[in-house]
Amino acid sequence: MHLSRRGLLMTAAALPLIPRPTWAQAKDSLIMGLSSYPPNIDPFLHGGTAAGTVKLCIFRGLTSFAESGSVQPELAESFEPETETTWVFRLRDALFHDGSPVTAEDVKWTIETVAAETSTAYMRSEFQTVTSVETPDAKTVRITTATPTVTLPLWFANFNMPIIKKDSLENPIGAGPFTLKNQDRGVAIDLEAFDRFYKPGLPKLRSIRMVAYADENLRVAALQTGDVDLIEYVPWQSMAAIEGDSALRLTTTNGPFMGLGFNGARGPFADPKVRQAAAFAINRQDIVDAVFFGRGAPLESIPYEVDGPFFNEDLSTHWRYDPDKAMALLAEAGMDGGFECTLLSTSQYGMHKTTAEIVQQYLAQVNIAVTLNMPDWATRQALGGRGQYDILIDGTTAESPDPDGLAPILDSTLSPSSSRSYGIPATRLHELFVQGRAEFDQDKRKAIYRDLELELHQIVTKCGLAWRSQGYAMRANLDGFANLPGSLTFYSGRTLETTSFA
Repeated sequence: MHLSRRGLLMTAAALPLIPRPTWAQAKDSLIMGLSSYPPNIDPFLHGGTAAGTVKLCIFRGLTSFAESGSVQPELAESFEPETETTWVFRLRDALFHDGSPVTAEDVKWTIETVAAETSTAYMRSEFQTVTSVETPDAKTVRITTATPTVTLPLWFANFNMPIIKKDSLENPIGAGPFTLKNQDRGVAIDLEAFDRFYKPGLPKLRSIRMVAYADENLRVAALQTGDVDLIEYVPWQSMAAIEGDSALRLTTTNGPFMGLGFNGARGPFADPKVRQAAAFAINRQDIVDAVFFGRGAPLESIPYEVDGPFFNEDLSTHWRYDPDKAMALLAEAGMDGGFECTLLSTSQYGMHKTTAEIVQQYLAQVNIAVTLNMPDWATRQALGGRGQYDILIDGTTAESPDPDGLAPILDSTLSPSSSRSYGIPATRLHELFVQGRAEFDQDKRKAIYRDLELELHQIVTKCGLAWRSQGYAMRANLDGFANLPGSLTFYSGRTLETTSFA
């Protein structure tokens, strides 16, 4: 008898797909329900949150994000600026999974590999500003950049910038708390504790099995029936039920957001006035209510964290719903007669699907006829990276609490990515990001990022739609797993190293 993958998952909701009793009873093994099977776990490519969670288990960077949200030492035991253009990292005694030590030469090779002209690494642009990597001894790395870079330690906390063993690009060797034991492609990934991890007593779990439940309702059902112990991407319609179940625990944080991206390389959205019009044409409260059951807020400007030092209250409602203004902008662009376009989203995540449908309805009211294209997540990622759309729905977050963490999302001059708009010239925006990361004075940085917000209002490389409350849910007796605050929630997989059963 042949069962389709969906059939297998449906079966899992009612009957154990795998020898669950063995794992469920073993208090040092965890089963996690992922929202999708990672399209890749390449250390340097962007593959979404599920891929990031797996990579944080297998690989580690020089730094990481603490539960407070601050950046902390990781493979580096310390780091400090020597000058405004030079940072020095001193490595701890850590081992790769093959037993070899993590050395300064491995760090140098990793940086040069990411920055290479032929590289397709997600952070290639950032590391191309590195002018030299010196290794005065096996434990010291001195990194010099072309301009002052206050944010450089944050780059090494990104799960797309781990340190891997020199010359292991074909089969990357990491130094994370778990090793990759097995991949059942499209279904599950098995991880095993690395017994020579550099943090004494960690990881606490013996093994982790990560099972892909693309259907969010099946993912919740798997948690409720005990098939899994922890799930990511808790659907908003299920949060109240989980909160009311004493056997379960829900942890949420605001920080991720939904946005609308554009293809500026062709068609009507090459005109910034048309992009501005789209931004004014959407009533964002409907998205908050219909998609997130009120667990969020309209996002009407740049996604600076509301309680952060760079938030500008007076600019924060710039894109408030104004269909008359949208129509006027379309008229200025010569598009008041309307036009047709395609919107790329995905049916795999309910929040993407419903957001796309709401955007479609509102754009229709200003004579923009939208045809939806909603393939599976992996296909959506591929099409997005190649710019095969007119507009697209994106759900993402800044890569750090610092406003520079928005550069990979808003700076469309960087190399093509599924998380950025495509083909929009944004020279001034790019220059402001460069100025911001080069400025060590906090007040001057605030002024720069205010100018950047004003520039975004004009050029609209992406427009925000809605903040959303992002949740993980787990068995009530699971300890040590933390939902990192705000924009760092997608880095919560880092805390699987401290997770255990009470």
